[in-house]
Amino acid sequence: MRSSDLWQLALRGLLRRPVRTVLTALGITVAVASMVIFLSLGEGIRKVFTAELGNVGPDLQISLNGLNQGFSPDPNLPESALKSVRAVADEFGIREAIPVVVSVRGGLDPTQSFVLYGLPAAQGVKSVFPNVALAQGRLLTPEDEGKPVAVVGSKAAQNGGLKLGSTLRLNRRSGVKVVGILGEGGLTDTFVLLPLSTLQNGINAQGRLSLIAVKLRDQRGAQDTARRLAQRLDLEVQTQADFLRFVERALRISDAVRFGISLIALIVGGLAVANTVMMGVFERTREFGTLRAIGARPGFVRSLVLTESLLLSLAGGVGGLVLGFLGILGVNAYTQDLAGIDAAALTPRLTLLALAISLMLGLLAGLLPARSAERLRITEALGRV
Repeated sequence: MRSSDLWQLALRGLLRRPVRTVLTALGITVAVASMVIFLSLGEGIRKVFTAELGNVGPDLQISLNGLNQGFSPDPNLPESALKSVRAVADEFGIREAIPVVVSVRGGLDPTQSFVLYGLPAAQGVKSVFPNVALAQGRLLTPEDEGKPVAVVGSKAAQNGGLKLGSTLRLNRRSGVKVVGILGEGGLTDTFVLLPLSTLQNGINAQGRLSLIAVKLRDQRGAQDTARRLAQRLDLEVQTQADFLRFVERALRISDAVRFGISLIALIVGGLAVANTVMMGVFERTREFGTLRAIGARPGFVRSLVLTESLLLSLAGGVGGLVLGFLGILGVNAYTQDLAGIDAAALTPRLTLLALAISLMLGLLAGLLPARSAERLRITEALGRV
């Protein structure tokens, strides 16, 4: 028999049991969609960091604990480290060294979560974020150092209900007045930018920094400069590439966790396919016996059952991609409203992965039923009612 006959017979076999077929395909659809949505979060965040880091990140970042500094609850780099960096500026081609204090104000309500970012008012916001655009008010000026003022990102303003002249509480003891609101777009959408000493006083971190952002005269030698500077200062020094590698490692770990969660649903979907196909084998014993009697080889019967399993899984996989894409649109609508970024993305490699897993699921789920169908004896099959 021709391969076209195989596909037609397989499709007919599935359509003969439409309710069972549809329910099984829906189970795979939900399993694949959950995997697509979970893994798309990692893909989206990768895109955001890759696109934005060059615009907002320093050439080098100096800290006490390296990339783990971002998870430290309190600034722990002595302010004296800034003098050491500036003392070797000419030797290492350092154009500018900017002290930074970072503090995350979080809560159960995401609309009340901000990244508090303190930097010297004299050096200005654009010393670290050169591409920021101002929508309302003004940026920080040298006269603002030590004063209770702040420039907020567009989403931070929207989420917190902040306008020009509004007061943002840092804690029970202190608050700052909003003097500027940034335009939409970029990672700074959820930032609150303050004068360095204002934030240090507000979080009781006088004399301490989170990091030193370094701009180089020549960025091409950043990796070598970072290595030599770390040896000289006995501090951790990272480049933009180091930060991207750190993000990539963290995302891979989170991808593995999310895939592990999705795997449970995928296994359930696979078992549903196996159950549906196995039931079909038992119900169509006489049909398989007739095929064998008119000359079909055992291998054809095995291929027929596997083809049905693959068709089921392929239908579920395509449906899962469509449902997953709709889920991604919903996730991005939420994260755009909250932080101004698309946190999820359906990339070509994720699409291929979802389809490949669907087909592999169908193949594995169909192996046992196919083996059972292949081993049926003609006389036994035709003798069943």
